[in-house]
Amino acid sequence: MFNLCKSYRYQSSGYYVSLLAEARGHKPLPKVGAIEDLQSRNLTRYLTENLDALIQRQLGSLTSDDFELGIYFGRNIASRYDPLSHQLFTLMQAPLLRAHFERRRNRWALGSIRSIAASDIPSGHREFMVRVATDYFMGRTRRMKKPPLPRFDLAILHEPDNPEPPSNEKAMQKFKRAAEELGMRVQFITRADIGRLAEFDALFIRDTTFVNHYTYRFSRRAFAKGLVVIDEPDSILKCNNKVYLAELLAQHNIRAPKTLLVHRENISQVVRDLGLPCILKQPDSSFSRGVIKVETETELLSRIPGLLAKSALIIAQEWLPTEFDWRVGILDRKVLFVARYCFPAGHWQIIKRDEQQHKLNEGTTQAIPVNQAPEEVVWIALKSANLIGDGFYGVDIKQIDNRCYVIEVNDNPNVDAGNEDAVAKDTLYREVMSTFLKRIEARKQGGLSKVDDGSGRANRGFCRVATADQAEADHFKKMLMTEIFTVIPA
Repeated sequence: MFNLCKSYRYQSSGYYVSLLAEARGHKPLPKVGAIEDLQSRNLTRYLTENLDALIQRQLGSLTSDDFELGIYFGRNIASRYDPLSHQLFTLMQAPLLRAHFERRRNRWALGSIRSIAASDIPSGHREFMVRVATDYFMGRTRRMKKPPLPRFDLAILHEPDNPEPPSNEKAMQKFKRAAEELGMRVQFITRADIGRLAEFDALFIRDTTFVNHYTYRFSRRAFAKGLVVIDEPDSILKCNNKVYLAELLAQHNIRAPKTLLVHRENISQVVRDLGLPCILKQPDSSFSRGVIKVETETELLSRIPGLLAKSALIIAQEWLPTEFDWRVGILDRKVLFVARYCFPAGHWQIIKRDEQQHKLNEGTTQAIPVNQAPEEVVWIALKSANLIGDGFYGVDIKQIDNRCYVIEVNDNPNVDAGNEDAVAKDTLYREVMSTFLKRIEARKQGGLSKVDDGSGRANRGFCRVATADQAEADHFKKMLMTEIFTVIPA
């Protein structure tokens, strides 16, 4: 449904046309979310972040310091501005737009963008507008590929200054492209955008997660607002604590390196139970930080007090020498990828660091086809990850002969272009985004605030009507819709 009302002002006729269309399951253009975006004071900044290079390229040759761009279904009467018009239309999804640009300090910036009525179109543009609108309605092929109308909004949380992000820039763009191909609009957000979470249907966290950290606060707030979240708060809590993981694996008889939970009263048991060398771990260690190999009892006794100063319990494990660790990526209880994380020459960890924890060297990543991975590796990874939930996990495993040992289950696993995706290629990114789409649709259609994780628990905040008789259910829904549209007539 194409909404060409003169005004989309809040609670105007144009506003209700789109609002009621969405309520009735139609696909209006623009959606109410786009209407709100057009009225946002911060919109210019968000748009400019992603389109700055295109704006400079398209407008760089202009001699004036002001420029207005009329956008009609993603087209401009001057075809050379079609790339910029198309991008703004794709972002805002309003049929008739006018964008105002200003040159400041020799750089162009988007000053404002607003929807316009048909009566606002200059007389010299009206014939062109009718032609491109007709092409759009008829679905005729345009020179640029027309993406599907965004059905849902996905936020990808990242930290631009993180020197070791869980996904490199190329992978981030692949995630974005896969989501857009499935009909989702994507925005990259940062820690400053926590107040915007209500604008989205889902949140994908692509920064290293910790419990006492902004990533956990984002996850908690998004989860409370009913968004589909990966990683959701429970997974962050459980995977970020190796004490919890050690106890969980032991309770379910999953093979792991021999482990001791160390506190101030049992330090003397470490050498007796585990031998030397052994591994000491801070409970919330990650990326090879907070993990120490000790060779002698003297070194052990000197290292443990510093670790216990930060946590009442730490982990000590027997040392299992291998040339690489297996990493199995799992989402929605299915294997996405399998890779070998090799160690740098002469080192026992994937990442070699100096005393200040700066990265000195990193081993290679070798992705392999899932069907070529040892069955025991895949089986024990799935069994371990399923104890946490149905989120996105990376299970690290050591293999000695035919015996596999689970080292840990990580939330927020690495996906770097050229590494973990070397076998699955773009299919990996599409699988992740298909999971988001499936879960968003389940909430929208079924009224659940969270896809069942197998625990039998359902989240509060949404209502579902359950009945054994389908005819009764259909009657109930019809009765509800009758009541709604008696109050707000069609």
